[in-house]
Amino acid sequence: MSPTNPKSEIENPKSNITRRAFIGTAAALGAIPLMSRLPAAFAAGSDRIKVGVIGTGGRGTGAMRNCLKADPSVQVWALGDIFPDRVESAFKGLRDGNPNARNPVAPLDASRFAVTKERCFSGFDAYKHVIASGVDLVILAAPPHFRPLHLEAAIQAGKHVFAEKPVAVDAVGARKVLSVGELAAQKKLAIVAGTQRRHAPSYIETMRRIHDGAIGDLVGGQCYWLQQGLWHRGRQPEWSEMEYQIRNWLYFTWLSGDHIVEQHVHNIDVMNWAFGGPPVKALGMGGRQARTDPKYGDAYDHFSIEFEYANGARIQSFCRQTPNTQGRVNERIVGTKGVAMGDGRITGATTWKYDGDTPNAFQIEHEDLIKSIRDGNPLNEAKRIAESTLTAILGRTSAYTGKEINFAWMLGASKQDLTPPKYEFGDAPPVEIPIPGVTPLV
Repeated sequence: MSPTNPKSEIENPKSNITRRAFIGTAAALGAIPLMSRLPAAFAAGSDRIKVGVIGTGGRGTGAMRNCLKADPSVQVWALGDIFPDRVESAFKGLRDGNPNARNPVAPLDASRFAVTKERCFSGFDAYKHVIASGVDLVILAAPPHFRPLHLEAAIQAGKHVFAEKPVAVDAVGARKVLSVGELAAQKKLAIVAGTQRRHAPSYIETMRRIHDGAIGDLVGGQCYWLQQGLWHRGRQPEWSEMEYQIRNWLYFTWLSGDHIVEQHVHNIDVMNWAFGGPPVKALGMGGRQARTDPKYGDAYDHFSIEFEYANGARIQSFCRQTPNTQGRVNERIVGTKGVAMGDGRITGATTWKYDGDTPNAFQIEHEDLIKSIRDGNPLNEAKRIAESTLTAILGRTSAYTGKEINFAWMLGASKQDLTPPKYEFGDAPPVEIPIPGVTPLV
């Protein structure tokens, strides 16, 4: 395997330790000798939580480090990715750290890093081998297209799951995740999604106040993810078209869902949280103004979607990935008595600003996951993340087709399935840039 040196995408948690984090760590340390006696313990008779990573790019290794910081019992056990060089890079990065980085990462000792070469897997079936390697918990961070397949395999095998967002790229995939979520509930297995705002104290406190009536009845709002462009890996002559597309998965809808699904789902999920569920319909538009080069596949560079919720309120959803533009990432919820910003501000009849602890939510979501399993009441976020993912897919599909679409139709009747004919290196799905009024609704 030849290692690569991609630009790091790992989130670096704040160096200060909050009281909550300290207490959580101390409690976990005290619990290690008792693991085999706890309800819903991980490996029977073991004091370790063996974790496997499926998808070892920046987000996968970042989530692994978040999980390691969340609980001292966590042990990296197995690594899997489609590409062997990505596995090798993750193996070395987790084992050896990166002391020369702008935010240095320390190496892991043997008690935390137990991966052997025999538990490093590559290829389209790497996920099967990671799941079967003796792990207790899997982190799913391959390109989003593969999430329903990997999630189903993990739950069927009796593994707890941390699944990065989004959890699907099409209607068929979203329905599968809903079904797998029901199976996980029956088997008392945890599924936590990578929508960290759901675990951030500032967002939790804001939502509590919204639902308690601090801004009155909800009548509208806006959500935003506006940012610069993102990475592109280029093309190598030895790569097949399939390898090229997977290595540049952001720009191919069958792999990423487009950026409204892959990234803006965070903000859409917050709006669904505020309104108590998904919208009833969407009407949207979008296009390609800056990313017109064929290397950007079939993805748009901007979307503007109107979502209408059950109470008649309409919210506007904006997302853009365009170089040299002004950024904004937030949510604004409007009520009859005031306005709330998702990250902790309320104005109007009630004025309030969150001033509590701001622990790293990327870590807190793993703390909450592991605690829920130890408590015998595993978190299951499958339904709400599937609904938020499908909400984003709904908006994308409206923009691609130029049609107003009902959420209920998307959930129950849409046959949208972006799965390629086969998973192997060679040909890949053809690139067809969506054109409103031409692209069919399926």
